[in-house]
Amino acid sequence: MNQPYVRVAEIEIDPSQVEPYRAAVEQQIEAAVRLEPGVLALYAVADEKNPAHVFVFEIYADIDAYKAHIATAHFKTYKALTQDMVKSLKLRDTVPILLGTK
Repeated sequence: MNQPYVRVAEIEIDPSQVEPYRAAVEQQIEAAVRLEPGVLALYAVADEKNPAHVFVFEIYADIDAYKAHIATAHFKTYKALTQDMVKSLKLRDTVPILLGTK
């Protein structure tokens, strides 16, 4: 059985682009969750004191689901729309210890 693929993205947005970035990420996440069976969860949150500092918590069924996700039209559109908004991007692959939801 494949293990879920979990990644955390830490993104620093140009402060003048927070609202357009937010709209782009909302559109991308909505499409991914609705259209892709391998996308188990996508959560985007912003730092309370610095809304230009965004974290995205991503859970995919497996690595193949992640690879399929980044090949979709909606993900490519998101990347194109946000490329000039993102000042830095750190991607952290993680090892699930326990994933719980209610």
